[in-house]
Amino acid sequence: MPAERVRSTIIDTPLRALIENQSQSLADAPYVLAARSERRVSYAQLEARVNAWDHATTWWNMAPSDRVGLLITDPIDFALCFLALLAQGRWVAPMDPTTTYVIGPQLNSRIANLRLRGVLSDRPAPFETGVDWHQLSDLPRESGHQNLSTHVAGTNASGGVILASSGTTGTPKIMALPTAQLLLTAKQVALHNALEHADRGLNALPLWHINAEVVGLLATLVAGASLTLDDHFHRTGFWALADKCQITWINAVPAIISRLSTLHEGEVVPPRIRFIRSASAPLSPALLGQFEKNIGVPVIESYGMTEAASQISANPLNGPRKIGSVGRAVGVAVRVVAMANATPGQVAAANEVGKVEIKGPSVIKRYEGAGYEDRFDHDGWLDTGDLGYLDEDSFLFLVGRSDDVINRGGEKIFPREIEDVILGVRGVVAAAVISVANDVFGQVPISYVQLDGISSSTPVEELQIATKEIHDALVAAFSRARRPVNINVVAQLPAHATGKIRKKDLGTGAVPVLFQEHVS
Repeated sequence: MPAERVRSTIIDTPLRALIENQSQSLADAPYVLAARSERRVSYAQLEARVNAWDHATTWWNMAPSDRVGLLITDPIDFALCFLALLAQGRWVAPMDPTTTYVIGPQLNSRIANLRLRGVLSDRPAPFETGVDWHQLSDLPRESGHQNLSTHVAGTNASGGVILASSGTTGTPKIMALPTAQLLLTAKQVALHNALEHADRGLNALPLWHINAEVVGLLATLVAGASLTLDDHFHRTGFWALADKCQITWINAVPAIISRLSTLHEGEVVPPRIRFIRSASAPLSPALLGQFEKNIGVPVIESYGMTEAASQISANPLNGPRKIGSVGRAVGVAVRVVAMANATPGQVAAANEVGKVEIKGPSVIKRYEGAGYEDRFDHDGWLDTGDLGYLDEDSFLFLVGRSDDVINRGGEKIFPREIEDVILGVRGVVAAAVISVANDVFGQVPISYVQLDGISSSTPVEELQIATKEIHDALVAAFSRARRPVNINVVAQLPAHATGKIRKKDLGTGAVPVLFQEHVS
């Protein structure tokens, strides 16, 4: 499908009309959604399912503004429900089935925080939730109705997604993103990645996160392409699956890229793969270089957040990429605001570190509830909480979070700079640098490291050899004042489903330290 098709198809097109258009014009397409199990869903089947559920959900007796929680494990079922509910003009709150359902009281807490009227799930309610609980098995598979949009909210209802931030550095923030906003970003992703009808993506990222919803599902839909969904990342047989499904691009995070950066015996990378997209967490330059050298597939590093419907910037697909940069702004205005002795809103000079702020039609205008009004200035610029700089070519480089900066006796230390050096050491799987209180300097950095093949039974001698290489790399890269005071080896760093490390869990004793070495 030519790129022009993407532009003409989705401009100001409601999701329901988009699904209908794609069903009619792509009748010969093999599928829109696929799974590891070889289950396939065509564009026509997607449209039929939307219409069938349109009729069935009228008995819910919910107003268009009411919110439906989506608690479904199977990725194909999740995707169908997600798209169908959005197409109806409903507000959908995707929920994590690996935690919110299993941990009982937290489910009711999440229902209350998201202000849900009902939940659609693939299992019975585990206990009294206080809301209507609907099961996927109650919805019909087919429908004789051709157009049932009037049964719900009508074609003018917007609907959208209700999401909570990951809460990496504090209390999760609740935000509402209208469907039109999601489609706008999906269009930008499809155009930036030059997605066409023949493209087949592979997504093993959790569908209850904005990345998989927009970059995976909606970008595929607006491009008229195909997407294979996996319930989670499987390292064993990954390249064989990509070859079998004729994958042309992969939606990934650095944790996945790290595990794919070395080929196992007998593995071959399918030649049709055009690129692998990295998002959701920092990607170290060393890992990017190792992956491209060993695998031969370009990595397109990007940057996004829920508040921007997933994408803020990305490196060019075709053209010069800058290692260590998250690329140029894509469909969003980005500026870096000076911090030291600056007037409010003063733009930083090229290569000057400051606060990263964003603004645009795909960026939210407010958070729900009180307490976050100070994140927006009077002109509508949103403070992302990230620190970085724009170079002379408008490429954005991130150096860390504003609340992660370590103030050691007045000297500002950015954890990401240290983490990138550690991640460049052979055998390091993940790294995190945080601050601890110090009587002399106020704060000092310490590091946590996860090593490949290391467990609680690993001999101390092996741990000493591994940490010695990290120690030497830190000594070579930083002055003594900027080095972490120690290296803590752990079996597993705590992380969200997207691979973003939960730093607030470190330094509390909740993560056992297998071995510690002082850095001189």
